[in-house]
Amino acid sequence: MRKMFVGFVFLTTVLFYASADARLYVDITSPGMRKMPVAVQDFPGLVEGKEVSDTVESDLGFTGVFTMLDKARQVEGPGAPFSPNNWRPLGVDAVVKGTLETSPNGEISATVTVYDVSESNAMMKKKYVTRKDLIRPLAHRIADDIYEAITGQKGIFSSKIAFVAQGSEGGSIYLMDYDGQRMKRIVSRGSITMKPHWAPGGKKLAYSSLRNGKWAIFMLDFDSAAESVFFSSSGTNLAGDFTPDGKYLLLSSSSKGSPDIYMLHLTTKVLSRITYSDGIEVSPSPSPDGSRIAFVSDKSTTPQIYTMSFDGSDVRRISYEGNYSTSPEWSPAGDKIVFASMRGGQFQVFTVNPDGSSMTQLTQEGTNDEPSFSPDGRYITFTSTRDGSKGVYIMNSDGQQQRRITPRNIRAFGPSWSH
Repeated sequence: MRKMFVGFVFLTTVLFYASADARLYVDITSPGMRKMPVAVQDFPGLVEGKEVSDTVESDLGFTGVFTMLDKARQVEGPGAPFSPNNWRPLGVDAVVKGTLETSPNGEISATVTVYDVSESNAMMKKKYVTRKDLIRPLAHRIADDIYEAITGQKGIFSSKIAFVAQGSEGGSIYLMDYDGQRMKRIVSRGSITMKPHWAPGGKKLAYSSLRNGKWAIFMLDFDSAAESVFFSSSGTNLAGDFTPDGKYLLLSSSSKGSPDIYMLHLTTKVLSRITYSDGIEVSPSPSPDGSRIAFVSDKSTTPQIYTMSFDGSDVRRISYEGNYSTSPEWSPAGDKIVFASMRGGQFQVFTVNPDGSSMTQLTQEGTNDEPSFSPDGRYITFTSTRDGSKGVYIMNSDGQQQRRITPRNIRAFGPSWSH
């Protein structure tokens, strides 16, 4: 079991070989942003080089920030010295070159340089060392660094998505890369398992599971590769998100009657009750600054999205349309809340400002719910039935470029993007 976790938590070693002065080449926050033309060349040296360069190219192209030059149009060979005159006629702004070789201890060593065509110099040059079985994580790490060097923002290519797959054996939790690759089952025990939630730092997952006829909240620790019962009581106990400081887990429990929202200290296990309603209050999600909690309540007869202070005061309703709204989650910047709401008998994904303004519908086809923001807030993963069976999808935060990333032969749902 320990080996199962290592492939996901092992961080590729990065050695800083050289670096140009920090400069913002593309402002992704600008409404009039122009896509940057980039050429990624095959990485010579080892057979794995093409896999690395293809993955880097795919990652950068996924963002919509770059226009990728077709390799058939590249005049300069992958192993040839960089010459800006070979790229200027093609309208390319940046060129990615790299080489792979075997290091003395048998690991893979990669040297990657990103050239600024207009300035005729290197905007980034780094050396990486990793295990041979972690070629794809190496490529994602390279793409993260290139993205940050050009935009000044952290990349999301090394992030993970945890989700649930339901089969004949019950509910299993899987991990996969952001693009659906390297999928691996990590927990397979509950008859029913609900959406997992990441702790800050990505070292723990909390999730609810029905085992032996009893709902409990479980914690999976990646460092120890161990699962433990984190909270159990009478009634139904459902995990919410962790607080931004990583000290508490928000949860919903019906141990006192109807479901209410609680805050559980991770170390002391002290449980603090936040709501005292006779109705149903579930799905707590804290704001990034730790000042408010978004949650679902049926105090207005139908389930709707509300926010409140951490002590349960200053309750504000923010969803008014539709007769059933659920699954709220804050954006990393705290400027949006994504949630699902029923329209015409099917759930659709929406975003709304924390004050309830600017509600925007993002999905249209099939039933779509359980949304979760990417670490940079530019993308959303969610569950959809549009292909006839439940699957995990991703899309831009404005609803563009919706695509399925889990295979059609598994029933997948409840995605949660790592922080």
